[in-house]
Amino acid sequence: MKKSTIWILGIIMGLSFLGLLYLQVSYIEAIVKMRKEQFDTSVRNSLYQVSKDVEFAETDRWLREDITEEERKALANAASPMPGTDLIQQTQRFTVKSPDGRIMSDFELKLITEKPSELPRVMISKRHGGNTIPKTSKSLLDAVKNRYMYQRFMLDEVALQMVYRASDKPISERVHFKDLDDYIKSSLLNNGIEMPYHFSVIDKDGVEVYRCADYEAKGSSGSYTQPLFQNDPPAKMSILKIHFPGKHDYIFDSISFMIPSMIFTLVLLITFIFTLYLIFRQKKLTEMKNDFINNMTHEFKTPISTISLAAQMLKDPAVGKSPQMFQHISGVINDETKRLRFQVEKVLQMSMFDRQKATLKMKEIDVNELITSVVNTFALKVERYNGKIISNLEAKNSIVFADEMHLTNVVFNLMDNAVKYKKPDEDLLLTVNTWDEQGKLMISIQDNGIGIKKENLKKIFEKFYRVHTGNLHDVKGFGLGLAYVRKIIQDHKGTIKAESELNVGTKFIIALPLLKN
Repeated sequence: MKKSTIWILGIIMGLSFLGLLYLQVSYIEAIVKMRKEQFDTSVRNSLYQVSKDVEFAETDRWLREDITEEERKALANAASPMPGTDLIQQTQRFTVKSPDGRIMSDFELKLITEKPSELPRVMISKRHGGNTIPKTSKSLLDAVKNRYMYQRFMLDEVALQMVYRASDKPISERVHFKDLDDYIKSSLLNNGIEMPYHFSVIDKDGVEVYRCADYEAKGSSGSYTQPLFQNDPPAKMSILKIHFPGKHDYIFDSISFMIPSMIFTLVLLITFIFTLYLIFRQKKLTEMKNDFINNMTHEFKTPISTISLAAQMLKDPAVGKSPQMFQHISGVINDETKRLRFQVEKVLQMSMFDRQKATLKMKEIDVNELITSVVNTFALKVERYNGKIISNLEAKNSIVFADEMHLTNVVFNLMDNAVKYKKPDEDLLLTVNTWDEQGKLMISIQDNGIGIKKENLKKIFEKFYRVHTGNLHDVKGFGLGLAYVRKIIQDHKGTIKAESELNVGTKFIIALPLLKN
């Protein structure tokens, strides 16, 4: 699959996931907003009803306090009439308005009276021979009318007192706070709100005169307010203030079912991103393996061709007659066979390292002596390029616990890289140093080659990675040498790092733990 196709599919899938997340978040926001508006509306309706209940309670209290003892007795008698007596219930509604037409108070008065007899008993006094039945009936009607006017006058008096005097009283005299709590609880339940609340009462001077027993300040920033007596003058209004500590939990409980959906969507998005990363990584590895196969083909082609040519020359009878020629051809075949075996061994070693840790044959080794041996062997190859090797083996304690063969291959690979990446127009200069440093043996191998760019420097120890030099096959190799070097050094509990500057050279620094450590 082409890289551009993968990118297109990735962008489409990514936008789809982001769009799905956006829709879910928008839906959650809409639910929260709607839930909050419903809650606010229910609370406001509840508080309005509380205000009405408080006003009604005050009106009822005023009426009861202003009715005379005789009226109470009359009401009591009316409430328990004699058996067989017919009752008449009369309902009158009173409305008190301010001069500007605003309703100050609105209440009903129920009167229960005995039904007058159809044939009223009239006492006719003979001494006043002027009394007649019509006159007696008129007297009774006047008495009922006078009683009605008296009650009407009483109600007007109560209403006027409430209008002019009630708002001047302290709020504690106008409201029973325990009853207020009952009003709030009942009204909230009627509007579908069943959750803890805390309230306080603030008087007309802005002083908090009451707060509930279990009052907590938590959640008070989102409190609701309502005038207790809406018909009081604005300057004399007392305020009921209420808040709900569990309001946020109550609102967000309505979207709890969306949380698993969002989590699954995020998991899918992360999985998709990780899958996309693996696809690109696998594609990169595939390209690197293709390069590896191409390089391996070219790397093996030369020694195979040389061995094939030498084998054909051995068939020539003239070669058999010349011992020197025969020895030379045999040496060429032996060298090329070793070269092939070395390359195959590196591939097999890296394959083994991917599966499990290498089995190292550890023993005490003098690194100075090992490096000296490698330098003497490698000197002939360096001299071919008119180069030279300078060794400064200044480490006084150079004994380490290591695998001799693998450590030799490490030094050899680093020197071989210096030869491969030398400047074509400059003689090779290879410098090998050793020194002591805080319980470690330090080794450095430095050249004056073409160097490595900074962006490529951190990748040179990756398997199959090769720094491009313009022509893919101008430098033979598989991209396994430095990966092998790092693996061996790490298995020896050591570290390796590279320092390089383009067109100046490269320096590899190895740190190995000393034997005593």
